[in-house]
Amino acid sequence: MVNGVIIGFFSAIGKPIIKSTDLFSKLGVFILFQARVFPLLFTTLSRSTLLFKQIEIIGIGTIGVVALTAMFTGMVEAIQLYNGFHDFGVESFMGYTIFISITKELGPVFASLMLISRAVSAMAAELGTMRVTEQIDAIETLGVDSKRYLIVPRIVATTLSLPLLVLVFDFVAITSAYYISTLVLDVNPTSYQDTIMRLGHFSDIGSGLIKAVFFGLIVSSIGTYMGYFTSGGARGVGQATIQAVVYSAVSIFVANYFLSSVFLFIGW
Repeated sequence: MVNGVIIGFFSAIGKPIIKSTDLFSKLGVFILFQARVFPLLFTTLSRSTLLFKQIEIIGIGTIGVVALTAMFTGMVEAIQLYNGFHDFGVESFMGYTIFISITKELGPVFASLMLISRAVSAMAAELGTMRVTEQIDAIETLGVDSKRYLIVPRIVATTLSLPLLVLVFDFVAITSAYYISTLVLDVNPTSYQDTIMRLGHFSDIGSGLIKAVFFGLIVSSIGTYMGYFTSGGARGVGQATIQAVVYSAVSIFVANYFLSSVFLFIGW
C-alpha cells in the first residue's frame, strides 16, 4: 500500500519532466532539420516558377481575408479608444495611438494569424497528404530533392508575402479607423492627422515589417515541417494540420514579445 503511494507520487512528478524532455528532443530535431533546409533557401531563384506559384497561393490568396480583418479591426479600435479618450477630452491623440498600435503590433500579429489559418494549415495538410500517399517518396525515388522542390518555395514565398500582407493590413486598418473616427465619432480630422504626422515615424512601420519577415519564416518552417513528417494516414494529416496551426500561432506570440523587447532596447 505504502509502496504504491510512493510510486504514484514520484510517477506524478516524473511525467511532466519526461514530457518536457520529449518536447525538447522534438525541438532539437526541428532545429537540425531547419539547419539543413536553410542553405537551400538561397537556391530558390533557380525554381522561380514554383516560387511565384506559391506567392500567388500564399500571398495573393490571403489578401482578401487580411483586408477584411484589418477593416473591422480598425473600426473596432477607433470605437474603443474613443470611449476612453473622450472622457479626458483628448480625442485628437487617437490618430497616433491607432497608428502606432496597428503598425507595430496588431498588423504583424493579426496578418500572421490570418496567414496561418489560411495558408500554413493548407501547406501542412497538402504536404501531409503527399507524405501518407507516398508521393514524397516517389519524388525522392526519381532523384529529386523533395525539400528543395516542396519546402523551400513555400518558406521563401511566405517570408516574402507576409510583409506585403502587413502593409495591406496597416493601410486598410488605419484608413477604416480614420473614417470611423472623423465621420461617425466626429473627431476633428485635422488634429487626428496632425498627431500622426508629428509623432509617427517610418521606423514604426519598419519594425512591423521586420517582425513580418521573422514571422513568415517561423510559421512556414513549422507548417512545412509538420506536413513533411506526417504519419498515420488521414488521421495523421489532421493531427499535423492542428499542430502546425497551434505551434505557429503560439510561436508568433512568443517571437513578438522578444522582438518587441529588442526594438524597445534599441529605441525603435
